[in-house]
Amino acid sequence: MSYQVKLEIFEGPLDLLLHLIKKNELDIYDIPIALITKQYMQYLELMKRLNLDIAGEFLVMAASLMYIKSKSLLPSIADDEDEEDDPQQLLVSKLLDYQRFKNIALNLREYEANRQELFTRTVEVPEDLVCRDIKLELSLF
Repeated sequence: MSYQVKLEIFEGPLDLLLHLIKKNELDIYDIPIALITKQYMQYLELMKRLNLDIAGEFLVMAASLMYIKSKSLLPSIADDEDEEDDPQQLLVSKLLDYQRFKNIALNLREYEANRQELFTRTVEVPEDLVCRDIKLELSLF
């Protein structure tokens, strides 16, 4: 008895994260970090079980998700000196940039596929028909 495992190939940690957001039909600006982190870790476990090489970037993203969740659970301390950028906003910004570049790459792939269906014919002018010593006297009128 055999079973099949379908594992989508992700180009990087942002690709996996974007896939999870789309799969759960979530708003990219309001990501439930606990749910996404849990699903992200499940994908990493599946990759480990299938003996796939796990890139360090995926583990770094998992750690970032856990960091964001821990920051959201702790009470916020108003400290003007150590005011950092919100890690969740940085993640959303990266995701939006990644999604934009992914859409551009898809558009370029479609353009390339359409362009391959076209044939451009070039016309060569015989050398004896080419006039190189033509001088024209022109005026504005």
